Formats: sequence, C-alpha cells, structure tokens
Amino acid sequence: MERLAVGILAHVDAGKTTLSEGLLYACGKLKKLGRVDHGDAFLDTDPMEKERGITIFSKQAVLPLETVELTLLDTPGHVDFSAEMERTLSVLDCAILVVSGSDGVQGHTHTLWRLLERYQVPTFLFINKMDLPGADRGELLAKLREQLDDGCADFLDKPALYEQAALCDEGLLEDYLEHGLVPDAALTALIAQRKLFPCWFGSALRLEGVADFLQGLEQYAPRPVYPAHFGARIFKISRDEQGARLAWMKITGGSLKVKTLLEGPGWQDKADQLRVYSGRKFQLAEEAPAGSIVAVTGLSAAAAGQGLGFEGEGTPPALTPVLTYRVELPQGQDPVTALQKLRQLEEEDPQLHLVWNERLQEIHAQLMGEVQLEILQRLIRERFDLEVSFGQGGIVYRETIAAPVIGVGHYEPLRHYAEVHLLIEPGERGSGVELSTACPEDVLDRNWQRLILTHLAERAHPGVLTGSPLTDVKLTLLAGRAHLKHTEGGDFRQATYRAVRQGLMEAENILLEPWYAFRLEVPAPQVGRAMSDLQRMGGDCDPPETVGETTVLTGTAPVAGLRDYGREVAAYTRGMGRLNCSLKSYFPCHDQQAVVEAMGYDPERDVDNPTGSVFCAHGAGYNVKWDQVKEMAHVDSGLSLDAPPPEEAPAP
Repeated sequence: MERLAVGILAHVDAGKTTLSEGLLYACGKLKKLGRVDHGDAFLDTDPMEKERGITIFSKQAVLPLETVELTLLDTPGHVDFSAEMERTLSVLDCAILVVSGSDGVQGHTHTLWRLLERYQVPTFLFINKMDLPGADRGELLAKLREQLDDGCADFLDKPALYEQAALCDEGLLEDYLEHGLVPDAALTALIAQRKLFPCWFGSALRLEGVADFLQGLEQYAPRPVYPAHFGARIFKISRDEQGARLAWMKITGGSLKVKTLLEGPGWQDKADQLRVYSGRKFQLAEEAPAGSIVAVTGLSAAAAGQGLGFEGEGTPPALTPVLTYRVELPQGQDPVTALQKLRQLEEEDPQLHLVWNERLQEIHAQLMGEVQLEILQRLIRERFDLEVSFGQGGIVYRETIAAPVIGVGHYEPLRHYAEVHLLIEPGERGSGVELSTACPEDVLDRNWQRLILTHLAERAHPGVLTGSPLTDVKLTLLAGRAHLKHTEGGDFRQATYRAVRQGLMEAENILLEPWYAFRLEVPAPQVGRAMSDLQRMGGDCDPPETVGETTVLTGTAPVAGLRDYGREVAAYTRGMGRLNCSLKSYFPCHDQQAVVEAMGYDPERDVDNPTGSVFCAHGAGYNVKWDQVKEMAHVDSGLSLDAPPPEEAPAP
C-alpha cells in the first residue's frame, strides 16, 4: 500500500487538533471523539498539553484508508512552538492548513504559508468553524485568494474548479474548452506543483465536511516516487517515558531493517528498534519501507535535520529564537553539571539555544516566547528534579553591515603562519551568511581555501556593536598565504576569525532587531490607546477594521515592544482584548544607539574574539591593532573599494 506523510498546521485555536480527531474518527481509528477542552484528545497526550489545551509536541497517528496509508503529523499551532512545527515540514508529502472561518487568515497563518512555500509542500486547506456566525464561504475564499494565493479553489464547486485549474495550464485549457472538465490526474499534478490549493469548508467539531475532506485528500494528494536505495531524513529527537532516546525519521528511499548500521556526521550506530507510533502507543516493526515515519532507538548522536543514506544535510531553519533569558540555578548547583543535563533538551529542540558565558559562569537560554519558557521550566523540574528560574529576558539581536569592506587577518606567532583577506558585503535581508571564493589557486592552494571556508561556516561570528551574531552578509575569500613549513590548520582558523573582526571594525555596522506581525483586537473605546502604544513602540499599523463591537488592528512592531504587551492589553481592556503575534523578520533597530550603549559591549576588550592580528619580528610574535593590520599585511588582494570617480563624458 502507498504511504503519505501528511502534516496538519494552523494558527492557534483554529481547530487543528479537533480536525485531527475528526479525521481519525471518520476513518474508524476512534470510536469516540476527543476534545481539546475536555483534555481527552487522541494526539494531545502530554499532561501539559491537556492542562493548557494546546499542542506543544508534534505527534503522529496512522490513518488506514482504502488506497493509501496516511501518517498524520499533528504540529503545534502556538507561535512559541513554531520550531517544532518547522522541523516536521522537511518530511511531509503534503500539508493540511486549517483556517478559522470566523477569524480568517491570521498573523501566524501567513508565517505558515511562507514556510510551506519555502519547503515546497503541496497544501490542502480546511476552512473550519463554518457553523459560527459571520463565516461566509464566498467571502472567505476571496480573502484566501487575496492573502495567500490565487490558486485557492473550492473543490466542491466543480465548474468553478475546472475553470480555475484550466487557467493554470495552456494544455489543460484546450481540453477544458473541448470537454468541459479536467482529469483528476491533472488536478493532482497542479497540486504537486503548488499551482492549485484545494479548499474544503466545514466544522470539525460537528464533523461537517470532514468525510468529504478526507475523501478529497485520498483522491487528490500527490503520491511521491521513492528510489530503491536507502535514504532517510531525521526531523526530531525525543525521549520516551523510560528515558530511551528516539530519533524520528522518514524513510525516503529503499527500506530500513532492524539492526541496520546507520551512519551520520561523526557517528555510527545500529537501529535497535523501529517504532511506528499512533498517539501514545507504538508497534515494533522489523522493516520500515519508503514513506514510513518511524522512531528509531539506539542512535546516540543522531540530530534533527541530518540526512542518512543518499539524503544530504537539511535546510537551515527559517525560524530562530528572539528572546534570551539567564538561567538561575538553585544555590549550590554546579552550572557546568546543569548545562550537561540541559543539553538533552537542546537536542530535542534545536531552536532552544543554550549559551554558556565562560566569564560569568552563566547559562543563557534563547527561546521563542514566554509560554515556551514556562514549559521549559516545568520540563527541567520533571526530568532533572531541578528548580530553576529565569532572569529578566532580553532580545536576541543580530548585526549586519551597510556597505562592502575588506577584512584582513594575520596570525604569525613563532613557528605559525597564516594570512587571510576577505570581502564582506551586505546581503539580502534574511539571507544569513553566504560564502564564496575568488582567490586564484596559484595564490593559495585549494585545500587551504576549503579550510578557510570551513572556518567561516563553523560558527556564528560576533558583530562589533553588541557581540550579536553576524547575518545577511556575503563573505568572499580574496587572497591568503600559507608557509611551507610553519602553517597548521589552526593558524587559518585564527587568521580567518581575525579577518572578519578587522573588517567589521572598519565597516558601517547595523543592529538588527526581531519584529512581530500582530493582530490586536480591542473594544472600540480603547482603539486610541492601542494605536498610541503601537506608535510609541515604533510599529507600523494598518487602517483599523471593525468587526462587530471589536476593532481589529494589524501591522508589525518590534518584539521589544510587543513581548509583554499582551498582559497590558488584558489589563486596560478588562480581559476583552486579544493580541496574537508571529515572527515577521529582522529589521534595523529603531533605537540602535540606545541599545548599543545599554549593552556596553567593547569589541577591543573581547579577548575571545580579537579584532587585531599577530605578526612576528625578531623571533617573537606581537599584537597589532586592527587599524594598522592592512598596512603590515604580506599579501595584496588586488581589490580596492576606493574606486575612482567615473570620468565625465565630453560635452557634445
């Protein structure tokens, strides 16, 4: 039987888990419908999920249909657990996006849509809560086309569907004009190409439209073709109730048998057990064919994002933590021992970043939001019997540059030698750090060039404004030099790091801060207060919309202003206001000078990240300040950024 991995995603409270329950019930897996608010949902198995009524950890259930076996992956809808959801996208054959019929497309819905586009996942939409007042089918479909994609189509309105599908392809248009219909195979192909997005409307709680949706999913979902040789993608690490480490993976080619020796970056282990989970329970399998999703025990060093077999390394995550907190340990607790324990949680959630400050002997946790902070605190208590608290949170800033600059690093203590010249250029917003080389091999051997690029990629390089990670830049190797006898691999690491720092010291640096896209619902009398607050934060607000007695404000604003604003809204609206936020992107800090001064970072006193270089004279190495390095460099890169002004054209 064919297998499909289908993820279900939604903005929080759109009814995602309720739809999951409905799908399980419709295919006969459940005899009784569970409910999130009753704490008996089949896939919300963790006590914390039952208490809060939200999905925190991704789960799976197996749905046996007539022609295909679906593995349904239920992902968190709350923005604080978006990283858990994003990891799941890498293994999906298609996705179900649940949209609330009463709320329409919300802030986090846009984030989900961008991620689905990034991972090129064919997407089916279920517009839920159509039984509530104000949910209009035609109006909602128009908004989906306007705010998400023109390809959104009502799959129960066949004439309109065929017409819309025909407009996506000239060949189909001819067939449609001749026969008046479009074959199912052609619709499936358009869905696979993300040109067509099937929509169904209903109420998951009342099971209205759920059976039709499940039938449509089985009929139109694209079927992947898997190669015969083995491949797998690891998307999650977790631990079971007995503490056994589970590596969750999708088999993307061939098959995986028990006791197979698996190999990843720096590790080799045997697959002890292959577990096929459905809710809390699992069955052991001797062999997992392509398309299966299994939890494998025995892999002690496997990590989320790794590929096995023919699969390469995964796409770096688009969502990153925006808040940072100091972990305050119980009195007498050794921080190094505590850090080793907390690393287990970092394995399970790669977007939980634990940073060790050697100088202060402190642990800092970088997170997506305060709900995740509360969950983390409880996880630490339950798993490690540690009562930790968290200090006042801060913002995770980043840094970039405004214009190109050349950085030079030289490292030459006695019997060591390396020199590196880098061109550092500003990149597109959100591009991260891109690497390339323009250095001729007759200037520097290819092996040394590869080593330099490896050192550039192996860590986040701190900026010089606040020490925050450098991003949205392109680093190009221009030139370098090695010594026949004295150069070792570590020498180029030192020269490379110093070249980046030296260039940044000369550059015009920009501090970037994270911004949220928000949706703020307040009673009409409080609109003036809300808009004044958003303006004070430096946010951008769209024109207000009136929905009944409530006014809806949407726009973007810095995380620094919105992070605690939800509590403030609840206070001044007496519980009638509601704020929803989702991460938009990083933008130039609206108050850069004040933030830089408050953080008090001095790049020239950062002994772990020196800005200067080391040269050698009279048999001993000595330090040279960053602003004198270029005039003492041994190599000329041949590139000058001080271009002469263009010659004026002669007058006619």
